[in-house]
Amino acid sequence: MTARVLVVDDEGNMRRMLRALLEGEGYAVDEATGGEDGIRQAASGEPDVVLLDLVMPPGPDGLAVLERLHAAESDLPVIMMSGKATLSDAVRATKLGAFQFLEKPLTPESVLTTVRAAVELARARAENRALRAGLGPEREIVGSSAPMRALRALIGQVAPMPTRVLITGESGTGKELVARAIHAQSPRASRPMVSVNCAAIPRELVESELFGHEKGAFTGAVQRRQGRFELAHGSTLFLDEIGDLPLEVQGKLLRVLEQGTIERVGGERPKAVDVRVIAATHRDLAREVAANRFREDLFFRLNVFPIPVPPLRDRKDDLPALVTHLARVAGAKCARPPRAFGSDALRRLGAHRWPGNVRELANVVERLTILGGPGTVQVSEVDAILAREHPATPSPNASDAVSLTETLERHERDLIQRALAAARGNVAEAARSLQTDRANLYRRMRRLGLSRTDTDACH
Repeated sequence: MTARVLVVDDEGNMRRMLRALLEGEGYAVDEATGGEDGIRQAASGEPDVVLLDLVMPPGPDGLAVLERLHAAESDLPVIMMSGKATLSDAVRATKLGAFQFLEKPLTPESVLTTVRAAVELARARAENRALRAGLGPEREIVGSSAPMRALRALIGQVAPMPTRVLITGESGTGKELVARAIHAQSPRASRPMVSVNCAAIPRELVESELFGHEKGAFTGAVQRRQGRFELAHGSTLFLDEIGDLPLEVQGKLLRVLEQGTIERVGGERPKAVDVRVIAATHRDLAREVAANRFREDLFFRLNVFPIPVPPLRDRKDDLPALVTHLARVAGAKCARPPRAFGSDALRRLGAHRWPGNVRELANVVERLTILGGPGTVQVSEVDAILAREHPATPSPNASDAVSLTETLERHERDLIQRALAAARGNVAEAARSLQTDRANLYRRMRRLGLSRTDTDACH
């Protein structure tokens, strides 16, 4: 994603010079002619970085603007600029949270180096916020059945160790939740876990996403970028859907695990990283190894401590507690009171096989929250939702047109749900993987009654 820089300076020539310099490096640039204008644009444009002049008569000076910007968004990197700054100005700017203080006349090298570092910080902070946001009540592991007690015991045993973990299980069982639970109970818990879905990254960008790249390493690499291993230094890196990692990248990942160093794409010097790796997959990696689709040496490097996550059909005793929990989550999400479920409705849910596991159950509970009233959920409502989710196979006497329509809708629903799951609810990313535009995907989702978010949950 292109980083956006807001330049706040009362001198038009300075703004034009910075715009030309930054746009030449691939940044998107907005201009503000003074302090008040800068505050307005920062609030509406959501820049990644602000370049802010210190002296901008007759409005508020840069320090006052900096204070107001950080009051609204404390994580926004702000780079101060001035040719008339005193030591006390620089000290005060630092205390107010300025990322850096550049003296005029500016040099292209100092501007680009500082902006590049600020963008990396902004991206890391944004990812950390997203990761922390994923630790709300919808991310709890819920269940007291025998399989879940065994799962919790495994988590407790391996969490304090630096051991690599391979989490396996069907889609929708909650493998990421297990990874988060391991990280939360580990000595690295003070730092946020970094997560990457190997199935959601375009094949040609996987190496750059994991290990980073240098400016000019390939077409479109307009600036240096840190990879997920660098962002996870001192913490945990969760490699989701590791079974979808391309073979050509598997060898490079193996070297990183063996040597503890990464090398950015286009780089010449290795960089040491201290990262605990937790991987997950819905695939049978032993079978993938036998089919020459996954490296055997990498499999053994990852499979130090295997943790299988049970499917929902094997832990039906947890269903009442799961439904109650998911109803609270859906109610909070939709700003509605959580609905209670009648005994017949619960029995009907318990009789379903749940091929989509807890993720499918969460979607059904959310639809019942949206479509139903405030009263207790009845079995007829559950039947109606499940009939739409899993249409019955048409009888031999049904018309070919009806059969074709239902079959196509089932396949379309499955493809979209898989794309949303791989993209972790990011509709734009899911649209790209489906080779369509976002507006078309939204229309299809509305027609099929699909929720915008489709995230993995073990609850």
